[in-house]
Amino acid sequence: MKLISQPDHIAGDAAAPALQLANDADVRGLSLQGVTRIDLNFPKFTDGRAFSQALLLRRRLGFQGEIRATGDVLVDQLVQMQRSGFDSAVLRADQDPSVAQRQFDRYKDFYQGDVVTGAPHFAREAG
Repeated sequence: MKLISQPDHIAGDAAAPALQLANDADVRGLSLQGVTRIDLNFPKFTDGRAFSQALLLRRRLGFQGEIRATGDVLVDQLVQMQRSGFDSAVLRADQDPSVAQRQFDRYKDFYQGDVVTGAPHFAREAG
């Protein structure tokens, strides 16, 4: 997962603007034609609706572009964000990116399937 600084996110990429969605938006009715990046917002770290939005975008709608987590994003959430379909995240200002990398190094494989690796561990081992 790519971590993006807040200044870099704010500066943005004018050539490829992102579709910014509130965490209560219904993604199932979106037209994704020409969309290359979607920013999903976490208004509070305790509000996980953007996890569901990312999962729907990847699994049901087949979105292949970048999904970026914005808002109140904590290091503790990053591994689950990646498993839910997020490609990048803008950490809250008080979060340390080096701690984030340690989280990814600590949790490298999972028994359950997810958006990144659909098959559960036992099915991957059997094949």
